[in-house]
Amino acid sequence: MEIKKSTLYIVGTPIGNLGDLSPRALETLSGVDFIAAEDTRVSLKLLTKFGVKKKLVACRQHNISLVSREIINRLKLGENCAIITDAGMPCISDPGAELVDLCRTEGVKTEVVPGPCALAAAVALSGFSCQRFSFEGFLSINPRQRRERLELVKNYDGLLVFYEAPHKLNKTLADFLVCLGDRKIAVCRELTKIHEEVIRGTLSEMCAYFEETMPRGEFVLVIENRRDDEKMPAATIAEAAKIAAELVAGGQKPAEACKAAAKQTGHSKSEIYREYLKE
Repeated sequence: MEIKKSTLYIVGTPIGNLGDLSPRALETLSGVDFIAAEDTRVSLKLLTKFGVKKKLVACRQHNISLVSREIINRLKLGENCAIITDAGMPCISDPGAELVDLCRTEGVKTEVVPGPCALAAAVALSGFSCQRFSFEGFLSINPRQRRERLELVKNYDGLLVFYEAPHKLNKTLADFLVCLGDRKIAVCRELTKIHEEVIRGTLSEMCAYFEETMPRGEFVLVIENRRDDEKMPAATIAEAAKIAAELVAGGQKPAEACKAAAKQTGHSKSEIYREYLKE
């Protein structure tokens, strides 16, 4: 493989199993002049494993604008560079897009060296029929913005795919249940790693499961689209109270949880609250 001058290579790296690094990716990383890495400490472990010794430039979200200009200047002088992230493809919920865009603007050549991608792996593992999907990445940590986004995508005619960290998983599942209804979900954990796991069930089942099981590792959540012929029957007051209880377990206050359950089921907030207190 010829490594071209004045070129930025967008290189996919393993999302867990180092054996997934492709021969072309290894050849590229070995041949470029320097590597832009999201976290140089993480990337150094990968490069050391394969005997690649290159100068690393930290290219993180907080410094991407400044570093992108420095990289462009070096590329224009005839050097070449590979950009990598801690895991998977750069620019997908990871730094890199701003640098690639600047290359386009400045007339600098870019090439992609495809590699592992957690969202594609999770969609395949989910077992759900997939003609289309919407990748939503990480939801906002702001509760109002999270729910506004879910309201926008709830009628999307395809799978919904999200990334989530373990410490936010319970609240995210609770928000899914309120905004999307009790759909089927595949919870994919630690993809390609020793403890890879896919758990399938309804959102209410997953809320209950992770109340008892501490979330560990990084998650990709694949939610099945809700077809008209699969709509759930109207919830009973007991079922509405159960939804409220699951939301409370996920961290919401009882009044807020009952209000959300009322919006989803059509029962009044006061009725749900009375039933909730019986549990």
